Amino acid sequence: MADFGRTISRSALTSFLGFGVMPAAASANDLSKYRNFQLGTDLPTVAKRAGANPSQAKVIHRRPALIQELEWRPQTPGSSSQTEAAKDVVLSFYDGQLFRIVINYDRYETEGLTPDDLVEAISATYGVAVKPTAPAKAAPGHYGDQEKVLAQWQDSRYRFDLIRSSYGPTFKLVGVLKKLEAPAQAASIEAARLDDNEAPQREADRIAKEDETERTRLEKARVVNRSKFRP
Repeated sequence: MADFGRTISRSALTSFLGFGVMPAAASANDLSKYRNFQLGTDLPTVAKRAGANPSQAKVIHRRPALIQELEWRPQTPGSSSQTEAAKDVVLSFYDGQLFRIVINYDRYETEGLTPDDLVEAISATYGVAVKPTAPAKAAPGHYGDQEKVLAQWQDSRYRFDLIRSSYGPTFKLVGVLKKLEAPAQAASIEAARLDDNEAPQREADRIAKEDETERTRLEKARVVNRSKFRP
């Protein structure tokens, strides 16, 4: 392990990454939650724990299923409390049920940490990590960067993936409720297909609405200017 890993205790690193230090019997292998957020919980309950209003959840898709996202920042801007490695947490809902938790780590707060450092710290909460049996499939990120699954923690119902992006580089931890992962992915794919199919009609409707607005504006201007026009 790198020098950084040798100079910081496992408990300190675990706390730094935001998992807290709890007795092993009470916390290890409980893959159903991250901090106070439990996978499978309804939106109002999760929003309350995040100090937010359910109405703040962003609608990603409305059909064929309602997909929403709520963002939570562990550390309030300007706070003088202990520095957080977790920059932000994105909570995703499928028909109002929390099915995915994405913890994005701050690149500067994790600078110098090796994958082994993070795996060791996360394992203190979620148990023994398993590396993907097959080479992790690289996936394009938001800006064309590549993402790689470094380690996994899972049971029959839940899974957490530690992912490294080539951009930065940065790390993130993604937890999912397995039974809703596939339906949510399928719903997102179908929503994108529907949007693409309806895009031409939406554009035509937009142009027609703009034309109607312009006609109405010109007619009002005509009424006003006609009455006062003098050659």
